[in-house]
Amino acid sequence: MNSEKKTIAVIFGGRSTEHEVSCKSAYNVIAQIDHEKWDVIAIGITREGSWLLTEDTETMLNGSWTASSVHAEIGPDTEKRCVTIKGSDGASREVKLDVVWPVLHGKNGEDGTIQGLLELARIPYVGCGVLASAVSMDKFFTKIIVDRLGIRQARFVGLHDYELRKMDEVTARVEAELDYPVFIKPSNAGSSCGVSKANDAKELAEGLKKAAEVDSKILVEEFIRGHEVECAVFGGGKEKPQASGVGEILAAAEFYDYDAKYNNPDSQTVTDPVLPEGAAETVRKYACEIFNAVDGYGLSRVDFFVTDEGEVIFNEINTMPGFTAISMYPMLWEARGISKKELVERLIENAMKRWD
Repeated sequence: MNSEKKTIAVIFGGRSTEHEVSCKSAYNVIAQIDHEKWDVIAIGITREGSWLLTEDTETMLNGSWTASSVHAEIGPDTEKRCVTIKGSDGASREVKLDVVWPVLHGKNGEDGTIQGLLELARIPYVGCGVLASAVSMDKFFTKIIVDRLGIRQARFVGLHDYELRKMDEVTARVEAELDYPVFIKPSNAGSSCGVSKANDAKELAEGLKKAAEVDSKILVEEFIRGHEVECAVFGGGKEKPQASGVGEILAAAEFYDYDAKYNNPDSQTVTDPVLPEGAAETVRKYACEIFNAVDGYGLSRVDFFVTDEGEVIFNEINTMPGFTAISMYPMLWEARGISKKELVERLIENAMKRWD
């Protein structure tokens, strides 16, 4: 390592349904880091939970990095603040870390778990802290917080997987509260994993079982007809949150599920959509309010619906949004004149100020 440079560890993969998306996001993040200023250590977490050193970033795109025999683990020791790199021969070395970017989406990464480890180690890191990550990952608790703000959101029924053993009772409860069609979502999941739409009781039962495969808590929400829009937020701490412009999702499928988001080339994102008068500014205002309410730091993407009448309805907040080639978060800032390289540098600088 060049002693004049600082060292950043970029963590990717993870034990999550969004493992592959994380690999793509991290690949793009590493490509935008100023390598004149930073030595980069890429650490991949396999689906089974092994932490591996990844020396060839190209392998992040085809998954062959998982064949590495070199382990790279970050421990909670505050005095060390390092990654321990251990080869197959048992020899190990410690490398001090100046900052970590956990480019992890979904469970076991975006939910406060790895943030807690980095807090214990006292290593600055990019993104939201333990509380913001945990409550934003869990849609139940996000709804409770946003409800206190008085911001309109979809009506919902909350369920646990064990309740599905009495499906007739569950169906009756949902039908008493909501009209079809409804959306079914795992409470803790990202990238629309496990999400489905139900037009009747049969589809509701199928959707609930599908969501239960992803998480033990499930939300059934009213259907909102409107524009699906997103807003990027940057800042936190002593730095007042800033909102980007608004982007709109034009899904190729009936709704913006995982496949439509990452595998369907006909899905499109528009960074300057035509919306009812005043709606875009309301979205930007609400995005910052919600970011502050969950104690956000660094970055988040906040998603809404905008009806044809101009009503703005909160959908969800993502505390480590995607950084793939088609991800909205960097695209929205590029539309505001901030390049991916500049954005990455700003996020790292923001992380370094975490405990100032």
